[in-house]
Amino acid sequence: MNKDIATPIRTRAILEKYGFSFKKSLGQNFLIDTNILHRIVDFAELGDHSGTIEIGPGIGALTEQLARRSKKVVAFEIDQRLLPILADTLSPYENVKVIHKDILEADVQEVIEKEFTNTEDLMVVANLPYYVTTPIIMKLLEEQIPIRGIVCMLQKEVADRISAKPGTKEYGSLSIAVQYYTKAETVMIVPKTVFVPQPNVDSAVIRLTKREEPAVIVKDETFFFQVTRASFAQRRKTLLNNLTSQLPDGKQKKEEIISALNAAGIEPTRRGETLSVQEFGRLSDELLHYFQ
Repeated sequence: MNKDIATPIRTRAILEKYGFSFKKSLGQNFLIDTNILHRIVDFAELGDHSGTIEIGPGIGALTEQLARRSKKVVAFEIDQRLLPILADTLSPYENVKVIHKDILEADVQEVIEKEFTNTEDLMVVANLPYYVTTPIIMKLLEEQIPIRGIVCMLQKEVADRISAKPGTKEYGSLSIAVQYYTKAETVMIVPKTVFVPQPNVDSAVIRLTKREEPAVIVKDETFFFQVTRASFAQRRKTLLNNLTSQLPDGKQKKEEIISALNAAGIEPTRRGETLSVQEFGRLSDELLHYFQ
């Protein structure tokens, strides 16, 4: 068995060997605790025929654990300086491919069709760069990429928002956007002490399991998300106030908005954070009559 990358001594040795310095702009924080890596991989429930996509492999700490537990790993790395390090640290693993590309600019569907011909299911498992967590997750969900789910490490505050329930202060348009496509759960809290360099905040691991079909079936998905974002524009305002100020011609259509709220069985004086995904679905379908 090869020695784990994710120990403080081995990580330091690799960084010194290559004279690597961390780029704050890329949100680079490398894990140095193998127990946490094992648990992340456990949460992904990988099998011998699973394929795995990783984003931001760093020096390969998580990558090697994924390589040991899945049939194939494809890792997207944006930092060219890490490519020779990864070629070295991951050399024992023939089932790993590193692609030098920003995941946000990549055609992930095309990569899947090319690289995962012999796998039975596909998971995304990653220690995501904190500055770009939300766009990455939304890209993977909105593009309907054929994955079973996502297990990722991210800032605890963002994890709390993603897995939040209605009626809590964390609940907002991000909670709804992610929970529309997936069942979201925070499965682990990770202290800042297990990274180099240490981030300023605690982290969490979330597991997003793709739904067979969205949490609510709506007539117009784009409009549904427009309504949810409008409803949270100013958290202290009522639904009626937010919708009239945020929707196109909302001020002129105040009476129509009230009619739609009543038809959906929702009090106009409620606030966005009290509505379930299903209530937002009913509301957006009723509002659509007036905003097509």
